[in-house]
Amino acid sequence: MNTKLHAITDTSGRPIRFFITAGQVSDYTGAAALMNGLPEAEWLLADRGYDADWFREALIDKGTKPCIPGRKSRKKAVKYDKRRYKRRNRIERMFGRLKDWRRVATRYDRSPTVFLSAIALAATVIFWL
Repeated sequence: MNTKLHAITDTSGRPIRFFITAGQVSDYTGAAALMNGLPEAEWLLADRGYDADWFREALIDKGTKPCIPGRKSRKKAVKYDKRRYKRRNRIERMFGRLKDWRRVATRYDRSPTVFLSAIALAATVIFWL
């Protein structure tokens, strides 16, 4: 059993929202699910997996500037702020803090709902620390 965790964090790297998809599912599914829950922000930093024209347009419609590098298979290169993109390490640090919780890192739970509950518990503690 394989799952993928999609997350939204604030500028400090504290977790705000989560969504779990099957491991084989594209990142676009997670992006679409979290789209309605995006807080108002000036910029959104994401990795190459979230590079889609519809996602970029939806962000711009919400008043958020996307900072997402283009996929390597893209025919026309997409410009993004490389300096700002380096700040995405805050998101990676949040995932690292989640993996400090053994139950989350080793995925003891078979049920996705129970696993998401363990993530929510860990995220609550991380948010306040």
